[in-house]
Amino acid sequence: MEYVVFYATDPTTAARIPEIYPRHREYLDAFAAEGGLLGIGPFDDPASNGSMAVFSSRERAEQFIARDPFVLEGIAHPSDIREWDALNYR
Repeated sequence: MEYVVFYATDPTTAARIPEIYPRHREYLDAFAAEGGLLGIGPFDDPASNGSMAVFSSRERAEQFIARDPFVLEGIAHPSDIREWDALNYR
């Protein structure tokens, strides 16, 4: 089982993305190196369509959200963590 989080971008804080992105990316890379992050990224128009992340466990999703600079700075607002029964063909 995998766990998915959808994020909405707050239009009132989106202008701060370039300022916060370096901290977000540093956190993202360090978290991914620890394991449990399977994929993350924006949709075609992140300002309107947001982004999503896939985790190996609910616990790792909760841990990621709790310390993500984009979330802490109010740029991204996570949805509920949803269990996902994916069929993987890799």
